[in-house]
Amino acid sequence: MFERIKRDIQVVFERDPAVKSVWEVILAYPGFHAIQIHRIAHWLYRRRRYVLARVVSHIGRFLTGIEIHPGAKLGPGLFIDHGMGVVIGETAEIGENVTLYQGVVLGGTGKEKGKRHPTIGNNVVIAAGAKVLGSFKVGDGAKIGAGAVVLQEVPPNSTVVGVPGRVVVQDGRRVDSIDLDHARLPDPVASALQALEARLAALEARLDALEKGMQNGSGAQGGQDGAHPDLQHAHREEGASGDR
Repeated sequence: MFERIKRDIQVVFERDPAVKSVWEVILAYPGFHAIQIHRIAHWLYRRRRYVLARVVSHIGRFLTGIEIHPGAKLGPGLFIDHGMGVVIGETAEIGENVTLYQGVVLGGTGKEKGKRHPTIGNNVVIAAGAKVLGSFKVGDGAKIGAGAVVLQEVPPNSTVVGVPGRVVVQDGRRVDSIDLDHARLPDPVASALQALEARLAALEARLDALEKGMQNGSGAQGGQDGAHPDLQHAHREEGASGDR
């Protein structure tokens, strides 16, 4: 047990540059507290002390703002940064060295029994506010961008962004370590909008060129056939007087 607690503290030092001391982690890190409380709740849950397990879990939620169902399975090396609003469902499974930021939800999509929450692989980073909903697997080394809503399986070593979540290919680059740089994720929606803006600018330029060409053409034709309307009017008046 003490080895697991020691690793939980070590994980904080590895992934949070703001930490200053071991006592700070023990006394003031809600993610660390939530994991320790969950271990007690999960121990009770496995022994079918369901009500007592939920009470312990509820106390942990009250103290930390992090809701972890007693039935959830948490792997070693889990780091919950800040943690407020994190929800982990009953049948969720989390692998080794996973990082969750505030507002992450590992939830289900219906009222069915059995496995209904996601399975998170090893070395996965799920950024702030992301929602992973359903019974599927998020592959090892994957990154899920802030605010993404993931509704289907995520391949290993890939990045998911957007609503609904879309896999963004990263040139086959394999993620061999935990990558916490979740602020620099590609945005396919922004790329599409930029391409659309460029296309509109090109069309506007072509339209301006066509309008100038039409104006120049009409001016030249008017000079030959119909320009100088005052002169044409004078000719018509002279013709009429000649007839009289």
